Parts: sequence; structure tokens; C-alpha cells
Amino acid sequence: MENRKLVYTTTVEHMAHLMRDKLEGEGINTLILNQKDSTYGTFGSIELYVQDEDFDKAKEIVGQSQE
Repeated sequence: MENRKLVYTTTVEHMAHLMRDKLEGEGINTLILNQKDSTYGTFGSIELYVQDEDFDKAKEIVGQSQE
């Protein structure tokens, strides 16, 4: 995951997809990494990564969405 930074973490899958859609709607390419346990589904998290150059803009969008 070279040249990417973590911008958002959640344990709720649909929230990760909503945030990805919001970021991509603003022209920010997003990568989702699902780290949830495949057996139980209650352990682990889902992480969204963006390109280094998009990090500041993405962090601002994420912050506005969580207010």
C-alpha cells in the first residue's frame, strides 16, 4: 500500500461503503481494506486508504461527515 494513508476506520461495513462513496464523489480514489474476522465478523475493522496527495482533502471530508 505504497503512497497511501489511512483516512477512516470503522467496524460497520455499510459505513465504510458510504464514506468511500462520499470520497469518490469528490474525486478521491479510495481503497477499502476489510480486516474483520471471517468467522465471527465482530472482531476487526474496515479501513479506508487514499493517495498521499488526497489525504488532507479526504480527512476534511471525513471530519465534516462525522459532525
